[in-house]
Amino acid sequence: MIPAQKLYRGRALRPELRSALRLVSRHVYPIIAITVVLAASGCAQQPVTQAAAEAKDVRPAPTQANQPKGPNLPRQELTDELLYGLLLAEIASNSGNRIVAAQAFADLAKRTRDPRIARSATDAALRAQMPETALESARIWLETDPQSPEAQRTLTSLLLAANRIEEAEPHLQEILAANESTRADAFMQINRLLANHGDKTASLAIVQRLAATYPDLAQAHFAIAQAAANADEPDLALKEVREAKRLSPGWELAVLYEAQLLQKRSNDEAAAVLATFLESHPQSRDVRLNYARVLVNEKKYEAARGEFGILLKDFPDNTDVLFAVALLSMQLEDWGPAEDYLKRLLALNYGDRNAVRFYLGQVAEEQKRYPEALDWYREVTRGAQYIPAQVRQAQVLSKEGNLDGARKFLQSVNASNNQQRVQLILAEAQLLREAGQPEEAFAVVGRALEKLPDNTDLLYDYAMLAEKIDRIDILESSLRKVISIKPDHAHAYNALGYSLADRSMRLPEARELVEKALALSPDDAFIIDSMGWVEYRLGDSEKALEYLRKAYAERQDPEIAAHLGEVLWATGHHSEAEKVWNEALAKAPDNDTLIKTIKRFKPE
Repeated sequence: MIPAQKLYRGRALRPELRSALRLVSRHVYPIIAITVVLAASGCAQQPVTQAAAEAKDVRPAPTQANQPKGPNLPRQELTDELLYGLLLAEIASNSGNRIVAAQAFADLAKRTRDPRIARSATDAALRAQMPETALESARIWLETDPQSPEAQRTLTSLLLAANRIEEAEPHLQEILAANESTRADAFMQINRLLANHGDKTASLAIVQRLAATYPDLAQAHFAIAQAAANADEPDLALKEVREAKRLSPGWELAVLYEAQLLQKRSNDEAAAVLATFLESHPQSRDVRLNYARVLVNEKKYEAARGEFGILLKDFPDNTDVLFAVALLSMQLEDWGPAEDYLKRLLALNYGDRNAVRFYLGQVAEEQKRYPEALDWYREVTRGAQYIPAQVRQAQVLSKEGNLDGARKFLQSVNASNNQQRVQLILAEAQLLREAGQPEEAFAVVGRALEKLPDNTDLLYDYAMLAEKIDRIDILESSLRKVISIKPDHAHAYNALGYSLADRSMRLPEARELVEKALALSPDDAFIIDSMGWVEYRLGDSEKALEYLRKAYAERQDPEIAAHLGEVLWATGHHSEAEKVWNEALAKAPDNDTLIKTIKRFKPE
């Protein structure tokens, strides 16, 4: 680089320009440095040279012959002040001083009213996280270049980000009116732009006004539907998305959004909409995928697997679909196909190979192929499934009759945080519980609580173990501590309420506790079961059956079956009670609660 003093030929520079020139030379900007010298040597009142213009994005004023279409650009002269401002902004920007750069560019934009500089000022202010300065510069940019779509979009976005919705609305109208080819896409982006506006009702009104000019545009109605859903007006949202569907009958996105809206009130209605669309559009991958997911939500696993199977025929190497089919096959206890699908995922280099190995271990374990299961679990070396795989290894060891080995294994696992340590401790306690050693399990969790006294997972399990050894005082104190630490812990309220009701203790309080749990988790089958059990203890068998039947329909758990069967038997529905019990016994022949309940009513 040529030293600045050798470029300079004797003419005195203003002190601030001399300082700027020194900085420029130091920061290795030879073209700008030469331009500074030329300007200081007598060219300061001439138009900017092409080299300097390219370096600073300040181009020479075009001649009449080559006048381009676009903004009416001012003819900038390279005054000392302009040169100093440009240098200051450039140096500040390249040295990481974003605030100084933004302020310098903003000042230049105000003084020059040049759209090129105003655009740079807007960009610099955004980089410096100075939204008000960016907004002021963007206004100058649009005022000086009113035909610029980019200036219009930038100013609109800044107004929306500042929640100045009313000011943004006319700009949105201009954007929509300006270009028919991009209008549909613009409507699809409007709600994203309005997302930060706190008043969703006002946002809906704006979208409706914008859409009113385009009644035959499906995307305009779709935008209203989205805004209506955000404003908690589901009926209007459904009406508008259905109008979008009418205007564009094959539009998958509208069908999917209608189903999404319907799912909030009925999975069956959502499934019907998706199924109807698939009848006329059987190749619609996204609709079929969502239909399969709705079926899973409805616990219609066989039907869901059928839909995923259709997708698998069309996309045989789609690993996401293959993974879903594998898990559904496991849910249906169809172990052979599940294993085949999982091994195929490994062959296709599925991203989460550890998850696949974990599930392969489960498949082998369910079929009592314990050595193979252990091999698969040992291959899980990291990720979300690492600790669960260690726990499953211990469970397999215990199933093989090696409880001591299983406990030692869990104690040897290297946990990286308290959450993992708690998982391992609770797994050890579960092994002891299953082995008929609740006192030892209680002691294991108690020792852990000495180190982590406020851990709600440990406290909850401690309470459940206290119930097993008839320490109701510890059960209640532990659960009340869980509730004090975590007031939204539905299962703590439920466990305390159920335990009181099961012993016919403080029944009104028991009902209040379970009602609180149900309010927190209204779809939980176990809490619904507890509500039925409380009503039964309070003497309302009819209401009890209503809750218990609902719980059993949601989840065929053996303990829920025991409660439902007992109330049915007590109310004279003996054949129905036997049917429920027999179904549950077929699936869980060793469940202690179920067996004891049946023996109380059918001792033979």
